[in-house]
Amino acid sequence: MQKTIITCAITGAIHTPTMSDALPWTPDDIATQAIDAAKAGAAILHLHARNPENGAPSVTPDHLLDVLPRIRAETDAIVNISTGGAITMGVEERLAPATTFSPEMCSLNMGSINFSIHPLAARYQSWKFDWEEPYVQGSEGGIFRNSFADIKLVAQTLGGDPHHAKFEHECYDVGHLHNLAYCLRQGMFRAPIFLQFVMGILGGIPAEIEHLVYMKRTADRLFGTDYQWSVLGAGAQQMKLGAVAAQMGGHVRVGLEDSLFIERGVLAKSNAQQVEKMVSILHGQGNTVATPDEARTMLGLKGADKVRF
Repeated sequence: MQKTIITCAITGAIHTPTMSDALPWTPDDIATQAIDAAKAGAAILHLHARNPENGAPSVTPDHLLDVLPRIRAETDAIVNISTGGAITMGVEERLAPATTFSPEMCSLNMGSINFSIHPLAARYQSWKFDWEEPYVQGSEGGIFRNSFADIKLVAQTLGGDPHHAKFEHECYDVGHLHNLAYCLRQGMFRAPIFLQFVMGILGGIPAEIEHLVYMKRTADRLFGTDYQWSVLGAGAQQMKLGAVAAQMGGHVRVGLEDSLFIERGVLAKSNAQQVEKMVSILHGQGNTVATPDEARTMLGLKGADKVRF
């Protein structure tokens, strides 16, 4: 069985500062938690920016200026910069951090969905910042747009000269796998591709093992053997789905972007704590954790010496 790549998604654009004191949103906290997650065993660090004044999701490249050089100096982890941003942003805005820093990897959503976190709003009576409640409540009417034109723009902007980034193809449902298969036939991407099954988001496929098996079977049928795959289970299914995926020969993603908890009802203290737990699970069931360089080889990445930070 091949070694298992652990991705850690450090902060994302879903959770807000009120929801957990452990959620990093200042540049110092994002960098520190990313470095600690890498030291704990994460080969890939999936990064979003946050506004350092109030923790709001950001795609301003300057908000990563104090994050990326620290990560590069203190780890050999693969940096994966999101092109997802937040559902309130257009694709041109969402491209700005990746085109500025030219990372080895970028995330790329493979279709539009109803992406909602509005049920979370009922859990909180007060908020740290004024933007949080309307942002969470407003997602009930939100559509996370990722049209074929959007996908093509990201592919053309980042996949070839001068960036040569590889993509974490985020697939929130079975139809997104078929979207990717179409894009491959159009020559937008090169193998080996890296799939991320995103499971448990309201509006996407539920985080259930039966659905994971079906996603994997569909990917086998569409892509043969020339791909790598990973799974994230949003919320309570994070660790369970990761453990099952690793036993199926896949890779795993954890992090406070995907779940604020370390176990049911207990908030995680950090991203590193989640990575440490996943490392323990993997070792306990006989999996071996991949190093960043081993992950680079498996995914066909350009190398850390070709980034712009």
